[in-house]
Amino acid sequence: MFQPSQQDVRRFFCDTHQRQHQGLPLDPMQAKAAIWTAEHPEYHAELSHTEEALQTVYQVEDGRTNPFLHLSMHLSITEQCDIDQPHGIREAVRQLAARAGSLHEAHHEVMECLGEMIWASQRSGLPPDGQAYLDAVRQRATRR
Repeated sequence: MFQPSQQDVRRFFCDTHQRQHQGLPLDPMQAKAAIWTAEHPEYHAELSHTEEALQTVYQVEDGRTNPFLHLSMHLSITEQCDIDQPHGIREAVRQLAARAGSLHEAHHEVMECLGEMIWASQRSGLPPDGQAYLDAVRQRATRR
C-alpha cells in the first residue's frame, strides 16, 4: 500500500498548485487535486511556498485548519466516488450534493463522516467501519 509521508503530501499539493498556476500539464492525480485547490483560494498562499509549508505545524489549539489534511480528504472522497468504494458511496455523495447544493458542500459533510469513522477506528483499535461511514453519509443525504 502506498503510504506517503506528511512531506510527500505537502509537496504533492504545492507542486500541483504551482503547476496549475503556471499552466503546466498535470498528471491524472494532480488534475483531481487541482479541482480542490482551485476551490480553496484561502490556501493558495500556503500552497505557493513549499519550503514554508513543509515546516508549518498545524495544531487545533491554534485555530488554523490544516490545508493539506483538508485537501487530502477532498481527494480521498473523490477517489472513493471514482471507484465506488465503499460500494454505494458514489450515489450517496451524489444525493448529498443535490441536497447540499454543490459537490463541494457535500464533500465537507462527508469529511465529518470520514473523520468520525477514523476517530472511532483509532479509539476502538478496530479497522475502519466502511458500512457505518456509508450509512452516515446516506443519512445526511436523506435528511430533510
